[in-house]
Amino acid sequence: MTSPRIVSIPRERLQPWLANFVDRHGMATVHADADNVVLVGTDGARAEVAVPFPTLLDTSGLEPLVRHVMTDRRIGAILARKGGFAVGIFEGTSLVASKVGSSYVQGKTKAGGWSQQRYARRRDNQSTKAYAQAAGEVVRVLVPEQSSLDAVVTGGDKGAIAAVLADPRLEGLTPLVQPGVLPVVDPRLRVLEAFPAAFLAVRIGLNELA
Repeated sequence: MTSPRIVSIPRERLQPWLANFVDRHGMATVHADADNVVLVGTDGARAEVAVPFPTLLDTSGLEPLVRHVMTDRRIGAILARKGGFAVGIFEGTSLVASKVGSSYVQGKTKAGGWSQQRYARRRDNQSTKAYAQAAGEVVRVLVPEQSSLDAVVTGGDKGAIAAVLADPRLEGLTPLVQPGVLPVVDPRLRVLEAFPAAFLAVRIGLNELA
């Protein structure tokens, strides 16, 4: 069997997607654990649904998976790239608290030698300052609410997110941070408001026989 194709669907489409899979392939077995639910069709086709956010407690079948996916939760979000950040709290898909900011980070230069090194040091200093500013807002917005959060999701640049989360004041958030940094080009308010479409999407590894 070939490597699975990864599909990402809105959570509202999960139930009809599963029904369509069964219609096309039949359903021989369902294997569910806390992190994944695997459907195997009678023709050998296989779909592995990654369980989002808290682990799946009821592993008895597909209906508990759909209920789990459709449950609204209180989610913290951190978006960061060089020069910009956005922090927010969502209740379901509604943004109920947020802070967006930006800092100047000098662009790359084609200069060589000492000039290039000087520009690089300046960029590094500016980036460090920007990440510290972003971390400070995460401390202000998310840390006081961390006991009420079900998860923390991230988006933007992996290096920027890692730098922000390295702040020791955010240590308490670490167990809530979900794996993976979702792609975000520009961490502005409108991007933050639309972020649930990305972090609530359901990812499925699909392997269908030719």
